Amino acid sequence: MFNLIATLLRARAHDAEQMLTDTHAAPLLAQQIRDSARAIQSARLALAVAIAQNEKEHSQHAVIVSRIADLEERTLAALSKGNDSLAREAADTIAFFEAERAACEQAQAQFTTAITKLRQTVRSCEGRLTDLQRGERLARATHAAQKIDHAAAGTSLATLDDAERTLERLRDRQKQTDMVSTALKQMEAPARCADLTERLAEAGCGAPLRSCADDVLARLRARLEANA
Repeated sequence: MFNLIATLLRARAHDAEQMLTDTHAAPLLAQQIRDSARAIQSARLALAVAIAQNEKEHSQHAVIVSRIADLEERTLAALSKGNDSLAREAADTIAFFEAERAACEQAQAQFTTAITKLRQTVRSCEGRLTDLQRGERLARATHAAQKIDHAAAGTSLATLDDAERTLERLRDRQKQTDMVSTALKQMEAPARCADLTERLAEAGCGAPLRSCADDVLARLRARLEANA
């Protein structure tokens, strides 16, 4: 029974951990990428230190080889002169430098191996980090797009429909207003023309548009004279 309860508690703890990870996946991924970038930067620094140390070993090796060659020439000269005591002392020094040379060569070999592996590791991690950063940007863009899609669903989508219908009504009203304005302008044009013609006639420009009292009297006198 106790084992069953313990297993159930572990299962629930695992589910809670997974839920927390899923809920905060985006900030968690961003922090993990930052941590990885710092680790890669540290690896780059270690690689630079190893390369510098290897260069130092190369320089020391060249100096030791030069000293050994010089001492060997001098030891040969001492032997040719029969100075065995001085030649032995030089031989001891040569033996010491040869041990230093061997240690230096061993260190160079170790540095070369370590540098090769570390360089490969850094290059591989840099590529993986680049992929992670690209994937994070894509994930953020996808998340933003999903939020937009979610916002456009349900009541938001209904709001879009309402807005489209409102726009259509507004366009219809504007179209009707334009038609009324055009009709009014068309109606005003003949009226303006008639008013202008009347004012021209009154000014004595052309035939009068309607008869006056004198015209009526003249017409009636003509009728009387015709009947007489």
